[in-house]
Amino acid sequence: MASPTSKEYIILGLTLEGKPFRPSDWAERLAGVMSQFRPGGATPGDHISYSPWCVPNQIDGCKCVLVHIDLRDSEPMAWDFVMNFAKDNQLQIRDPEA
Repeated sequence: MASPTSKEYIILGLTLEGKPFRPSDWAERLAGVMSQFRPGGATPGDHISYSPWCVPNQIDGCKCVLVHIDLRDSEPMAWDFVMNFAKDNQLQIRDPEA
């Protein structure tokens, strides 16, 4: 179970209509695409891993991606990509300030 901080947005694997988002590995795919965006940037020889700013997880059995707001400050275009992915696919987004 995820334990998000107050600085993380949560993109849930549920549409605005409450239906599960498909494919079932969407969270891992999205986090994989974002893996190069990390504090200090990717360095040669790094092992494949998720960025601490964009991590797949589960909350109450629902797949989700935790997106840290530091991504927005460090990589605005990457932030826009993740948020637009959620909006384009009509996924529920939980704002940490809400």
